[in-house]
Amino acid sequence: MALLELSDVSVHYGRIGALSGISLTVEEGEIVTLIGANGAGKTTTMRAISGIRPLSGGKITFDGEDITKLRADLRVVRGISQAPEGRGVFPGMTVLENLDMGAYARKDRKNLAEDFERVFTLFPRLGERKSQVGGTMSGGEQQMVAIGRALMARPRLLLLDEPSMGLAPQFIQQIFRIITEINQQGTTVLLVEQNAQQALSRAHRAYVLETGSISKTGTGPELLADPSVKEAYLGVA
Repeated sequence: MALLELSDVSVHYGRIGALSGISLTVEEGEIVTLIGANGAGKTTTMRAISGIRPLSGGKITFDGEDITKLRADLRVVRGISQAPEGRGVFPGMTVLENLDMGAYARKDRKNLAEDFERVFTLFPRLGERKSQVGGTMSGGEQQMVAIGRALMARPRLLLLDEPSMGLAPQFIQQIFRIITEINQQGTTVLLVEQNAQQALSRAHRAYVLETGSISKTGTGPELLADPSVKEAYLGVA
């Protein structure tokens, strides 16, 4: 049984169809990536999974349970946590306060210390800057805060929406290395990413979204080697 399953999911913004009956699965322990051009429906897919965007049709199942109509905050309790596109760091709050917000839905706050420690081990720079306010940090540092905050919920499924967007090259390498490490520690990852080269080289499986529909699926290496994917997303003719 897949950890996450989308079955024939459609989403509309008014009369405009953003997703047209997509189906995908994420197995426990995988990194699955969604690639596609701007406007293909990648962020809408993430919002549908996290409960921010209602479906016009179809079904979402998580760990065998139908969560199609479950509120977004209850999906966090079930084990789905998201680092959103644009990072969404609280600018006036410190690193520690931002991270603590990620644990708001948890009942077992007695283990928070070890979760802070996990985040600071993954992101040593955040450990050095616990008292710095989010709004004064670089884009790369804010992305670390966003991912760390999502991990504070102890998710079974981590949703990452464009984690490399707007980052300097050295941060991009670092962020993807840490995503792999998070996965190796036992967290399943669904990754939306425009940097197709990095995303596909890290993914166990991948889906290509084109104007609200899935046009291709395969392993990361298969799609990296696919001529049409190379031409469209890797800049290789």
